[in-house]
Amino acid sequence: MISRSERVLNYLILSVFALFALYPLLSIVSAALAPPGQVPAFLPTDITWGNFAEAWDLGRFGTYLRTSAVVSTSVVVLATVFSVMAGYAFGTMHFRGSAVLFYVLLLGIMVPTEAIVVPLFFDLRDIGLTNTLLALVLPQTAQSVAFGTFWMRAYFRSSSRAMVEAARIDGAGHWRTLWSVLLPIGRPAMITMIVLVFMWTWNEFLIPLVMVTDESLRTAPLGLAFFQGQYTADFGLLAAGAAIVATPVVVVYLFLQRHFIRGMVEGAVKE
Repeated sequence: MISRSERVLNYLILSVFALFALYPLLSIVSAALAPPGQVPAFLPTDITWGNFAEAWDLGRFGTYLRTSAVVSTSVVVLATVFSVMAGYAFGTMHFRGSAVLFYVLLLGIMVPTEAIVVPLFFDLRDIGLTNTLLALVLPQTAQSVAFGTFWMRAYFRSSSRAMVEAARIDGAGHWRTLWSVLLPIGRPAMITMIVLVFMWTWNEFLIPLVMVTDESLRTAPLGLAFFQGQYTADFGLLAAGAAIVATPVVVVYLFLQRHFIRGMVEGAVKE
């Protein structure tokens, strides 16, 4: 049993690490709330929301956020559906070549984006997909499916075999077993995957930079980079732009954090 002194020490250590993690974020928000021309400080003397309004108008973040929302939602939906089905197949079925096919699929995790983005650009250009939303959605969906299949396969392999066999005895096929038996109890694992895929897709910078040139197709991180090049001297505007771009990720995580943490904990204790 943990003593009171050990519990206090644990909370103290966690509080110190939390301060280290939150200090950069709070500094950015504080600088964004500081009046124009004021030297950024951790606690501004006067709080103003003008930097956010000005950054929103000058940086066209409304358009960039809309593009990021469309791309991220499309990637999350497609990757989740494909990952769940592929993870179920690799985790519960035994067929010839499954091991080799699974390791080939894992190349999507092992090979960095920097190594494939140039040939991928020429391939998409040859079929007329560059400078389109598909050029942003398809490559990131493929990368996310590789990770999602690995993640969901681990869950399905650790699921109760007795439950699956009981469903089979009751006459349920693979489709019914997947969507009605295994997936409802595996919601934390799936939501954890969704949060991770959304964060990675939202923060992706290289693929949008290479694949699109139309300003209306820029994603939020890419738009923030161009905004930084125009307003480098005004730290308040840059901080406001960074806060605007980061807000959707923070909101999604806060909304799903309970399931996310539960899925991470279950993944840590199961093989």
